[in-house]
Amino acid sequence: MKKLFGTDGMRGEAGVFPLDSATIEIVGASLARRLAEKLGRAPLVVIGRDTRESGEWLEQSLVRGLTKTGATSKSAAVITTPGVAFLARTLPADAGVVISASHNAYRDNGIKIFAPSGRKLDEETERLIETDVYAGRNANGKTQNQSNVRRGLDGDSEAVDLRSRYLDFLADEIASGLSLRGIRIVLDCANGAASDLAPHLFQRLGADVITINNNPDGHNINLNCGSLHTEVLQSTVIKERADLGVAFDGDADRALFVDSEGRLVNGDGSLWVLAKYFRDHHTLADDTVVATVMSNIGLELALRSEGIRLIRTDVGDKHVLEELLRRGATLGGEQSGHIIFPHLSLAGDGLITTISMLRAMVETGETLAGLTKDFQVYPQILVNVPVKTKQPFADLPTVQDSAREIENLLGSQGRLLLRYSGTEPLARVMIEGQSQTEIEKYAATLAGVIEKTLGA
Repeated sequence: MKKLFGTDGMRGEAGVFPLDSATIEIVGASLARRLAEKLGRAPLVVIGRDTRESGEWLEQSLVRGLTKTGATSKSAAVITTPGVAFLARTLPADAGVVISASHNAYRDNGIKIFAPSGRKLDEETERLIETDVYAGRNANGKTQNQSNVRRGLDGDSEAVDLRSRYLDFLADEIASGLSLRGIRIVLDCANGAASDLAPHLFQRLGADVITINNNPDGHNINLNCGSLHTEVLQSTVIKERADLGVAFDGDADRALFVDSEGRLVNGDGSLWVLAKYFRDHHTLADDTVVATVMSNIGLELALRSEGIRLIRTDVGDKHVLEELLRRGATLGGEQSGHIIFPHLSLAGDGLITTISMLRAMVETGETLAGLTKDFQVYPQILVNVPVKTKQPFADLPTVQDSAREIENLLGSQGRLLLRYSGTEPLARVMIEGQSQTEIEKYAATLAGVIEKTLGA
């Protein structure tokens, strides 16, 4: 039985198994039944989605499954992923379901399920839902008929009320005491879930807001915009003489920034700024930041120079959150701009990240360029090597010898990461160091050894 839930829920092409109408109806029925077994009563589930054209019929399919198994549902219509996590926690609901494929193109969609705590659904329940899907779906797994009923982007009065609760939480609690008067911001909403929420939030806080890519049509989510395509945002910040540019992804759980000089600041840069701000306000627990193996060594060295320790996890916000909670740490995230503040929310939230960055700018009186001036991103190279088998690297003496030699040459001013792709027959060689020429040479050498040993 193939796993349907990955580290970020269930994702795939909309209309094709497992993102077809019949399967999502089974998911809804299974979720309701499994929750009822745990609770001893009919559950309440809150639902939200991004702006993809498939989101509405997928939501209707989910609701049909929930309803026929006795659950009650509330819909926030178009809202961010962390917005649903917030509602699940505060209504309270017994689960929150987000229909989104994050930064993917509009043809894809996905299902993320949150527990009332705001954490992703536990793996045991995910496996039970998968079992129910394979037991109940159409044997041929073909695309099922889709509902033609459209609810609109805004939804009904209930959806408006639910979104208002989230907006009030951001403005009145997260941004409490923060005034953005005199600050000009450019928001790139990726034609996604932040398209309405983000402009309203930052205007409410007093900022002069210029918004781009906030006219979703069901097809244009993430299309040459948002956190994966920041070129237009960078040029707009310079043209409008803005103090800050913000790029969200389709479901707004991440944010990247552009300083007033048009330079991109990724998640590593955000962690650098916020770690120092938290430390100076005595809220950086144990002087520790949690990031993944993909964060640049420049972040690690910069933090070390300030007496701050960087702890690395496997790739994925799920792993970052687990380590944050295990250590009682207060700041972690990914290079992609997915930043987690567990004392505020267990779900990464691009709007909370943006408020936090603006608070650091306002309270220090510094521009983002000034706050990041001491942060040096080291050159990095990533080489993919096709392989026949994914034999453990520890069992390959020639690969180990070559890797150790390179690590010795890099010393404390460089880093080598060797791993296999989780989805493709590829070995990935990632090297960071002070010299682009040197790391390219090292990567080619190690890739050659891997190819000779395991080459496809």
